[in-house]
Formats: sequence, C-alpha cells, structure tokens
Amino acid sequence: MTTDTVLEDPRWQEVDLIALAEQAEQGVFARLSLDPDSHEVVVMGCDDSRIKELNTDFRDKPRATNVLSWPYEDLSAETPGESPLAPEAEELGDIAIAFETCQREAQEQGKPMADHVTHLLVHGVLHLLGYDHIRDEDATLMEQLEVEILGKLGLPDPYRGDTGPAGL
Repeated sequence: MTTDTVLEDPRWQEVDLIALAEQAEQGVFARLSLDPDSHEVVVMGCDDSRIKELNTDFRDKPRATNVLSWPYEDLSAETPGESPLAPEAEELGDIAIAFETCQREAQEQGKPMADHVTHLLVHGVLHLLGYDHIRDEDATLMEQLEVEILGKLGLPDPYRGDTGPAGL
C-alpha cells in the first residue's frame, strides 16, 4: 500500500500523522481483506482555514470540519446496509484532515489526539472504499466496521458514551 501523506501544517508532526495514516489504512485493508500493495491513498494534514476552503468549494458548507474525503470511484452499494463494491483502481482517493478541529474534538471528548485522528482516518479510508453514513443501514455498517477496526488496533470504541466525532 502506498500512502502519500502531505503535511501542510507542521503541527501534524507532533502526532506523527504519517504513522497514524499508515496504521489506519493497514487496519482497514486487513479487515476488508484488500491487498495493501494494490492501492494508494493521499492524506493531507492541514489546518482549519484550509479545510474550510475545501468544505466550501466541494460541499458548499462554509465552515471547518474534521475530515473530508474524495473517492476516485463510486463504490457505494445500491442496497442500504450492503457492502460496497470492491475497488478496481489503484488510486482510491484523497483525505484532508484539520489539526485545530481534531485537537478541539479530542479535548472535548477526553480522548488522546492520536486515537481521535486514527478514528477519523479509518472513517476517511472507509469513505474512499464506498462506505457512507447517509442512510441508517449504511451508517450502522460503517460504525460497526470502525469500532471493529479500531479495536484490532488496540483503540476503544469511539462511539461508546458519546455521539461520535462532530462533522462525520
């Protein structure tokens, strides 16, 4: 698996975004039995200002958010609650993650920043693979996968006791 991590904001070095991105992707790929050498993901560690621009441009939502993802192909399942299609393309897509929003959310939720960021990266990679949370059945499937993957990575259930990260 190739992970191209770009650090637009140097604060991402403090939490080692490069290692967290690799860990999250490896966890997702292992759970979904995907060949890690067959796909590429680009992760950009940015700040709130940059992600606000992206959120405005691509989602018409003029506010900062924690994570955004742009899949290169639509793999979503037609039937709610079913698994998405398997990826064929080498390049899965891009993920952007904002430092200030992630830091604030982690503090508000009483979680280590690295745990919160890993969850958001797992979430973003699942989006690139066609998982979503718009329909209730799809949201349930995606959340179950996140909890399972994070558990295998030694991280607690991010949804237990709260409503999960804002912006997802």
